[in-house]
Formats: sequence, C-alpha cells, structure tokens
Amino acid sequence: MKRTIKKVAVLGAGIMGSRIALHFANIGVDVLLLDMVPKEPTAEETAKGLDLSSPQVRNRVVNTLYQSAVKASPSPIYNKKSLERVTLGNFDDDMAKIQGVDWIIEVVVEKLEIKKLIYDKVEQFRKPGTLVTSNTSGIPIYLMAEGRSEDFRKHFCGTHFFNPPRYLALLEIIPGPATDPEIINFLMEYGDLFLGKRTVLCKDTPAFIANRLGIYALVQTIRATVDLGLSIEEVDKLTGPVIGRPKSGTFRLSDVVGLDTTVNVCNNLSAILHHDESKDAFQLPEIVKQLMEKNWLGDKTGQGFYKKIKDEKGKSVILGLDLNTLEYRQPGKVKLEALDAVKGIESLPEKLSILLKDKTKAGEFYRKTFADAFQYASHRIPEIADELYKIDDAITAGFGWQVGVFATADAIGAKAFIELCESQGQKPAAWVYEMVEAGFDKFYTIEGGKKLYYDIPSKSYKVIPGTEGFIILDNIRKTNLVWKNQEASIFDLGDGILGVEFQSKMNTLGSGPIEALNKAYSLGEKEYRGLVIGNDSNQAFSAGANLAMLFMFAVEQEYDEIDLMIATFQETMMRARYSSIPVVTAPHSLALGGGCEINLHADKVVAHAELYMGLVELGVGLIPAGGGTKEMALRCSDMYQPGDTELNILQSAFMNIAQAKVSTSAHEAFDMNYLKAGRDQIVLNRSRLIAEAKQAAIDLAENGYTQPIRRTDVKVQGKTGIALFKAGIKSMRMANYITDHDALIAEKLAYVICGGDLSYPQTVSEKYLLELEREAFLSLCGERKTMERMQGIITGGKAPRN
Repeated sequence: MKRTIKKVAVLGAGIMGSRIALHFANIGVDVLLLDMVPKEPTAEETAKGLDLSSPQVRNRVVNTLYQSAVKASPSPIYNKKSLERVTLGNFDDDMAKIQGVDWIIEVVVEKLEIKKLIYDKVEQFRKPGTLVTSNTSGIPIYLMAEGRSEDFRKHFCGTHFFNPPRYLALLEIIPGPATDPEIINFLMEYGDLFLGKRTVLCKDTPAFIANRLGIYALVQTIRATVDLGLSIEEVDKLTGPVIGRPKSGTFRLSDVVGLDTTVNVCNNLSAILHHDESKDAFQLPEIVKQLMEKNWLGDKTGQGFYKKIKDEKGKSVILGLDLNTLEYRQPGKVKLEALDAVKGIESLPEKLSILLKDKTKAGEFYRKTFADAFQYASHRIPEIADELYKIDDAITAGFGWQVGVFATADAIGAKAFIELCESQGQKPAAWVYEMVEAGFDKFYTIEGGKKLYYDIPSKSYKVIPGTEGFIILDNIRKTNLVWKNQEASIFDLGDGILGVEFQSKMNTLGSGPIEALNKAYSLGEKEYRGLVIGNDSNQAFSAGANLAMLFMFAVEQEYDEIDLMIATFQETMMRARYSSIPVVTAPHSLALGGGCEINLHADKVVAHAELYMGLVELGVGLIPAGGGTKEMALRCSDMYQPGDTELNILQSAFMNIAQAKVSTSAHEAFDMNYLKAGRDQIVLNRSRLIAEAKQAAIDLAENGYTQPIRRTDVKVQGKTGIALFKAGIKSMRMANYITDHDALIAEKLAYVICGGDLSYPQTVSEKYLLELEREAFLSLCGERKTMERMQGIITGGKAPRN
C-alpha cells in the first residue's frame, strides 16, 4: 500500500496523547494536537479581562497539558526542534483541520460514550481514506466501530502505545471486524520502521496481550509476596535486573504507574472475563484493598508501597511499607543467598536456571510466580494470540523484560518446566504437553542465524515474521565466530562484512576490546570489504575506557606505561578512520568517553535514536585523549567559514567537553557535533541497528570507498583561544562554581583544543594534536585529585570533587 504519513492529528492531550504527539514530532511528522474547551474561564483569566471567547481560554486545556509533557522527565522529545512540528488547538474550533491529515489518533478518556462523541465530530470532517485509530488500552475495538460509516470502519483499528511512548518499544495493533487487512499491514510496518516499535498484532480481547499478562503477573506477584512472607524490598530485588527486568522491580513500578490504574484494569477484567479459567486471580488481594481505602496509590498521592520523607538532617529517605503492619519503616539492606549465587554470571538463561533450582525462599518465590505466569500464558493461546512469540514480544516490549514467559521456560527446557509447574499445582495448556510428546523441548531455536518459534498447529519451528532482515548477534554466536578473546568477539556478518562486539563489563574499552579492534582492522583489510562495530547489549555500546589498569599504572607512577597505553588507544581510534576498508559503528544507549571516541573516528555512524553520547573524561579528572579533543578541534576547523567568529564555534565544543555533557538522544548528538549531518544516520528500531550498519558498510564499499589521508590542515586558535578560555575559567573559579582541580583540567583542555602555545591561529596536523592530548593526559594522571576521582569510580563510590 502506497501511503505516506506527513501529518497526524492526535485527539486528546493527556499524559498519553501529548507524548504520542511528541513522538511523532520526534520522527519528523507534523502534528495537530487537540483537546476540549473548558466550561468557563478561571478567576485569574477573568481578572485579565478574558472570557470563553478568548483563544487563551479556549486552548487552556491543551496548552497546560502540552507544556506539562514538554517539561516531563524523562523527556518525551529528542531535541527542541521537535516542538516546531506541533500545532495546538481544541475540538470545537479546530476539528475541521483534520481534513488535511493522514492519520487521526484518538487518545481521549477511556469511556466509550466520550469516544463515540469524538468520532461523530471526526466523521464530519475526515477525508475518506484517512486512517483513524484509538489508543484504547481495553475498550473493545468492535464497540467503538459500531454505527460508523463503511469507509471509517475500513480504516479504523486500535493502536495501543505504551507509556512513555518514546521509550517503551511496544505498539499493539488491534484490527476491528471491518478493518482492511492492507491497513493492518501498513501499520505493522510503519510502527516498526518509522516509530521504532515492536509491533504486535493482537486479537480484540480484553486488555489485548501485554496488559492482560502483565497485570496478571503483577497481582499474582503481590499475592506471592504476602504468602511467602517476603518484604517489598526483597521482591523488588528478585524481580529486577537479576532476571532481566527493569530496576523498578514490582512494587516500585506499581507506585510509578499508580495502584488505582492496576485496580481499574483488574476490576474491568474481573467483570468481563467469562471464559478465563483464572479470572479469580484478578480479584484484588486484601493488601491492595487496604491501600486503596487509605488512598496510598503511589507517587501520585505521595505514598504507596514506598514513601519518601526528609530526615532530621533534611536528607531524602525512602521508607518501605511493612505489608503485615501497614507501617513504613527504614529500608534494610537486602541480603539473599540466591542473588549471591548468580553474582558475576552474565548469561541470563544460566542465571534463571540456577535461581529456579534455589532451595531458599527466593527459589520458592521464582518457582511459584514463574510457573503461575507460564500456565496462564499457555492457556491464552489461541484466545489472545495464535502464536506464542506474540505473547513474549508483547510482554518484553511493553514491560521492559529481556525475555518473555516462554523464553524463560527455555532456560531449563519445556519438559522440566512442565514438571516445575506441576510441582506448584499448576497445569499448562494441552498444547504444551503435545509439543513435548512430539519431541520438542524448546519454544525457540536458532537455525541459519535466525530465531525460530514453535508453531503449534504445524508442530514445527518457523521464522518469526518480520525478523528476516534482523542481524541478532546471539543468533550467529556459534556459527559465525571468526576470532575472540575474553572481552570481545569478531563475527562474519556475511557479504564480506566483519563485526566486532565488545563483551567486557559495560563494554568498556580495555586491552581485550582494543586487541579485537586491531585484529578486526587487519583481518578486514586482508579478507573482507567492511567492518561494523556494535553489539546487542541491553546496557551500553561502550561506557568508556577501563580505568582499572590506568589507575594501577598511575599509583605506581609508571608514566611510560601510561604513555604507551594512550598511544595505542589513540592509534586504535585512528585506524577506524584510516583503515583501507570502511568502518561503521552502531552505537546505542551509552557511548561515553572512549565509547564516544570510536564513533567520532568511524567512516559512518548508524545510531539508535536513544543514544547518550559524550566526552565525559573531565568528570574523572582527565581530558579526552583517545583522539576526542583532537577530533572536536578538527570538526570545528571544518565548520569555519569566512566571516565566522571562529572562537564561538570552538567554545561550544570546549563547553560540551568541559561540562562532560551527554546527548539525550541521537538527534541531540547531531546538535553537539558528535554525529555529522549528511553522513551519519539514525535508526528508530533497535533490532534493526546491526543490519542497517552492515548495509551502510556495504554501500560504502560498493560506492568506491577510498582510504583517507591523515589530516594536516586542522586550523587551531593558539594563544588567542587559550587566553579567552582561561579568562572564563578564572571567572568560574572566583565565583566558586569550580574547584582548583577543575580549573586545572579545563586549562589543559583549552591548551590542547587550541593547538598549544602557538602565537597566532594556524593549521596543524592530527598527529601534532594527538601528542598534545597525550602530554596533557599524562600530566593529569599525576594529580592527587584525579587519582581520587578515578578510585571513587572504580570502587563504585562517588568521585571526590574538592
């Protein structure tokens, strides 16, 4: 279907509507955001001589909600330019403007009668063929479509975003009874490619997929906590990152979402689920009823399972609720043997296998809750989905789990998981038993680098639809390995392209990754035509250089060793640009310090939209010395045009480094000159990142890539620039904004980025600037305050600042 989305109308500017609008603006779509007209002016408006005919009054609701969204944290926008694409209005005066949009998204309150009133207005002005979708989280699509025109029903369905829309990957697509299949196909693809979502096709069943399973698991976890006598802090530890779930755990998440939201979903499901064998599970646990009576709903009421207070010293303290006494108490340190047993284990399946066998109360908790969630999910097929991967996709993308219910069972195998369920008094659906009897013990398998799921009707494995173009390193780890050491691996990505993956803690750049990079450059130049540097980590592209060895050398005052280490690091970064093959990086999440520098030197960066990139070395008491300072001087030099105030351009780069500023998105990384317009690109869907980077490397190779020549024409400012920066540094010090040590580091940075003690602005070579970097870095390594900061970071404490 040839359909282009250039303008979207979002009807309803509440928490979800405003943020959906801003996410469309993020990706370059013009947005019309509308909400209701207030019934009367406020006293303040009346005092100003305004009445209900005044535009300020008529648009007060939409303006207030929109401004609240813009100021929200975490931010719903990639950068401030996104705001230029949003136009505000109201339902009464501006509904006619929907004639000019390509997609109308209704996001009003979850009441069918109100939604139908909105659709009446939409039908008056909507152009035939325009998409209309609802962001409902539970109202049946068929009820909303009743009484509408044929063209409306043909182009109408549910598009359920999850909050916050910028950050949560799930988009549930729910067809109505008359929805054109081509519309569904279009939305599935558009959500994937342009909105960066994992689009999951759902049936029009209560709460669809993610909320049906997620709310069930949440309520049953609360029950298990009470039954086993665990504390909320213990359960939040057990249901957090240790099992690949968000650090909020269960009870902190409930406070953030709001207990009333959970209760409303439970009450709705309890009332309308007539054929669900586990419908009684949605009856509210007694502890939830008690919290509702007290109005302890979480963050929105100031207390829930947790409560923040100020102690006698004015310091914020988080108290936890004792579920037995309903009194708040000081949090104790959570100490569980099960968590100690899996400490240091990186493989999530391995951790899950150990935890499920644990003999303590923690193991009992896992067996009870995992078995319960599994049996419930298995019985939801084919009610809410025909394929098991849809259930896992929805729960992982909607709630931030690393692995879904069926993937969790694969940690010990289907047969063993059936036995686990039966030991807990749970009985999975018949198809699970039939699967095992047919000789299958895994719900997923890997074949030819692709992930396959068990297809119930055919009793065979099939490729998960829509993933054919993905390159997932876990899927080729055994078959395509070319070389590895303890901290990095090199893979053959196919079509003459190599891939390097860092595997150190937080993918920091120590000796292992540096060795792998140089091995990959050499292998690539001999036998391949391109190189991709990237990974599938959920934590970081690279959190920077490994400070442990540097700290050890600094303590021993082994400055020759530090000099050699930094020279090797610099040359490794430079080879990314000056190799004879194109080098493409695929950064995501964190790309800090050295992790930023490798991107600065690549031939092309294919970045995920959620990219937090920056040269943060000043926070450690150092300056960027892996070519980062040199590179920003070079990029500023390339920006200078006749008539420019060159020092203003250089000052922007200097301040980004001096303040250790980190981009809050890939778009902001462009604004900071860490990504280059016209060369680098942004990918919205994280799952497509490696594949897109590989294609970029192929394109560079096939378009006649030529090995660049090292630069000797970098214009620097010399003493003129140093004097300007020193004056600013002195003013900051006199005002006590920075310490003496901060001032020293900033002066070293100014010296390097300005090209040293040159008497006038002139051109220098990259080699010259790299030597200045190294000299400044070495001198700072001898500073006591720098050593203290490094030690604080290495040991996990706070780095001293004075």
